[in-house]
Amino acid sequence: MALLDEEGIDGLTMRRLAERIGSGVTTLYWHVDTKDDVVDLALDAIFGELPPAPPADTDWRAAIVALLLDWRTAMLRHPWSAALLQRPTLGPNLLARMEFLQAALVRAGFTGDHLTTATWTLYNYLMGATVARSGFTLSDEDREAAQQRLSDRSEEYPTLSANEYMLEDDWDGTFARGLGYVLNGIAGAAADAGSAGR
Repeated sequence: MALLDEEGIDGLTMRRLAERIGSGVTTLYWHVDTKDDVVDLALDAIFGELPPAPPADTDWRAAIVALLLDWRTAMLRHPWSAALLQRPTLGPNLLARMEFLQAALVRAGFTGDHLTTATWTLYNYLMGATVARSGFTLSDEDREAAQQRLSDRSEEYPTLSANEYMLEDDWDGTFARGLGYVLNGIAGAAADAGSAGR
């Protein structure tokens, strides 16, 4: 994980990993079959860094907010991770978090297709927002220059210009507010599903 944090996925080779831990390359292959296995183990280890999940009787909405905020924080500590979470291997730490997420949604009243849709909606919001944040590298000067270009073309982009689109940098607040919007929609969908007999 430290090697990935420092050099990203392109910097991870079995030879460099062996040097890092003071081992031979051949010895690594006694424990893993491929570099992909190392990546899968590193990804799952990130989820082992998350704080314990709230108690099972926690309000479903508060439980989901706590889980996703911690999940995002952990991935941003390891920026290479967000873009790799589409890999098919799911380790025990990630599965434990997904279990907690779905259990909270079941407490909200979701079942069947509604449960699947709510789960993927939250997962996709989290992944999209985290990938966007981890990949955004514009400096303050670059953002100010980009906003000035929008202002110079305010007739074409009046809303973006007036609302200083390029200057917004409250990533944490924007994520939390957006999560609130998503959960408001999910809460409404849970009520609709319940009244329709799911």
